[in-house]
Amino acid sequence: MSKVLLKNGYVYTKEGIGKADVLLSEDRLFLDFSENDLENTTVYNLEGKLIVPGFVDVHVHLREPGFLYKETVESGTRAAAHGGYTAICAMPNLNPPPSSVENLSVELQAIEKDALIKVYPYGTITREQKGRGVLSDMEEIAEDVIAFSDDGKGMQEEALMREAMQKAHALGKAIVAHCEDESELKPGGCIHDGDFAKAHGYIGINSESEWKQVERDLRLSEETGAQYHICHISTKESVELLRKAKERGVKATGETGPHYLMFTDMDLEEDGSWKMNPPIRAAADREALIRGIQDGTIDCLITDHAPHSAEEKSRGLSQSSFGIVGLETAFPAMLHNMVLRNPLDREEARVDRRKAKAKVSEILSEGGKTVHGAISLYRLLELMCTKPREIFPICGPKYIENGAEADIAILDLDAVYKVDVESFYTKGRSTLFSGQEVQGRVLKTFYQGREVYDSEKGILKA
Repeated sequence: MSKVLLKNGYVYTKEGIGKADVLLSEDRLFLDFSENDLENTTVYNLEGKLIVPGFVDVHVHLREPGFLYKETVESGTRAAAHGGYTAICAMPNLNPPPSSVENLSVELQAIEKDALIKVYPYGTITREQKGRGVLSDMEEIAEDVIAFSDDGKGMQEEALMREAMQKAHALGKAIVAHCEDESELKPGGCIHDGDFAKAHGYIGINSESEWKQVERDLRLSEETGAQYHICHISTKESVELLRKAKERGVKATGETGPHYLMFTDMDLEEDGSWKMNPPIRAAADREALIRGIQDGTIDCLITDHAPHSAEEKSRGLSQSSFGIVGLETAFPAMLHNMVLRNPLDREEARVDRRKAKAKVSEILSEGGKTVHGAISLYRLLELMCTKPREIFPICGPKYIENGAEADIAILDLDAVYKVDVESFYTKGRSTLFSGQEVQGRVLKTFYQGREVYDSEKGILKA
């Protein structure tokens, strides 16, 4: 493996963003090196570009085994590398579900064979991944999974969730919960139970179905001492419950996705791309989520990347499958919508995009911590690079620092362009950002010191 010198770039460090040269040698990166270390080195001049730890997404659906027409380990990890990710956690709604050593081995074999970056599988909480019934073989699979989740299904039985938390705690693993109380739901619910649903005659998915399970699970986490992580938070009540739990010292964390931060139910259109679970909710929920991102209540940004076939997403709001793709748009959408402007500020939302390059230059020169929009660039990188690695035992550096693992992405923050779904590596095409203007392009992704993606050459296989 040849050495690579990245010259004149900006780097994301614990102290802030500043200029530095970075040497990649084998599977490590170095900020301290001498001329003698530079023999047989490929040099890239990165004037004005930003070097960051590879992004982490702890909530991704790779669909393999069982649903290869939607996505595979190969296509999903290619999409991740395209988006600047070097580590993702794969959700367990698969066939067979990873609830036993035998079932999990099928997924592990696919990862070993085809993953371009690091993939951590989740094990299920229940044997059939249905949120009820019998617990999975948690002790037997614990060593090979990142945590336990029944994502796609909320845990319906309190006694079973308590037992799962007790076991997970004893095994040193987290419970990662999709919170959805089915007793609160009306059959056929497809979008948020709000003004749009009422105006257009849709059956709504109410907020109580999420936050009531969050409330229960936080109580159980406090009771058992288990590490607890809330999936795709979408309601203002869930944010406040997590905030208060953290104040009490509960070992709880949470995540949300770009679509919940940028849209409300009044933005909905009669298009399957707007259908996901939990749904995009009301303006007050979006405001609470943004406040939760700002004050640290919400810990990390996820995409809930959930590809489906074109046919499955072509049936409108009521009949389309739940889920959208997101690995290839998360960073540019967040930079554009949350760092360079504030979606809660109507005047700021109309900022002339021609001023964007000057604003990026100012942000970098200030060290990335000044807030120009809803959050700082530094905060965005905490959400996508650092915090996930603090919550879960995930490879890669939390910051660019001497001797760290060479899992990195190189970003051009000046690039302004419209999202073209035909450039995606994922099999899914359903996204709310198709045709929308975003800012920030991934130029290169390195995993374990090896370049796996280049914006001009595409995916680079060993």
